[in-house]
Amino acid sequence: MSRIIIDKAVEFVKTELNNAESGHGWWHIERVWKNSVEIAQDTEANILIVELAALLHDIADHKIFGNNTEHRLQKAERFLSDIAVNNDIIRDVINIVQNIGFSNSDKHHIIKSIEFNIVSDADMLDAIGAIGIARTFNYGGYKNREIYNPEIEPEYGMTKEQYKKHESPTINHFYEKLLSLKELIKTDRGRIMAEERHKFMLTYLEQFYKECHTEGFIYKNE
Repeated sequence: MSRIIIDKAVEFVKTELNNAESGHGWWHIERVWKNSVEIAQDTEANILIVELAALLHDIADHKIFGNNTEHRLQKAERFLSDIAVNNDIIRDVINIVQNIGFSNSDKHHIIKSIEFNIVSDADMLDAIGAIGIARTFNYGGYKNREIYNPEIEPEYGMTKEQYKKHESPTINHFYEKLLSLKELIKTDRGRIMAEERHKFMLTYLEQFYKECHTEGFIYKNE
C-alpha cells in the first residue's frame, strides 16, 4: 500500500510542478527524495512520512507560487486525504512542508521531529556542492541577476522578509546562504554528505576569483 501511495504522490508532484523553474522542478524533488531515503537509513524515522514530505516539500514554495502558499498546502492536504493517507501522517507531512526551507531556519530548532530533520537536511544538501552551484546560477539567470559585482558586498543577517526580496548578484548568494548551510545540518549522515559539498564550493569560489583576477569576498564564518 505504501508504494502505491508514493507512486501516486510522484505523479501528483510531477503535474503540480510541471512549470516550475528547473532548479525547483521534478529533478530537484527526486534528488531530495533520494537524499532523504539515504539519510533515513539506520534511523527510526517513519519512512512514509519522510518520502511523502520529501516529494511534497516544494508544493507550496513561495519562490514558485508567490503568496498562494496556503491554497497550495490545502491542495496537498486534500490530495493526501484522497489517496487514503492516515490523518496523523498527513498532519506530520504538512507540518514539514509548511516549515521547511532556509527562510524558516529560525524556527527549525523547535520542531522535534526526526522526519523533519531528515527532509530538511536532504533539501539543504541539494542547495550546496556541484548541484547547488548549478541551481544557484540557474536561478540567478532566471531572475536576470548579475553573476558577480565586486562593488556589491554580501549582506548578512537578513530577516525572512528581506531574504525573500533580496536581489543581489548570484555570487553573493554563496555568502548569504550556501556557505552557512553546513552548520544547519542536523543528522549524522547529512553532516558527512554536507562536508564534502561545502569543500567543493570553497574550491569553486577560489577558482572563480582567480579567473576574475580579483581577491573576492571573504566568508565571515570561515
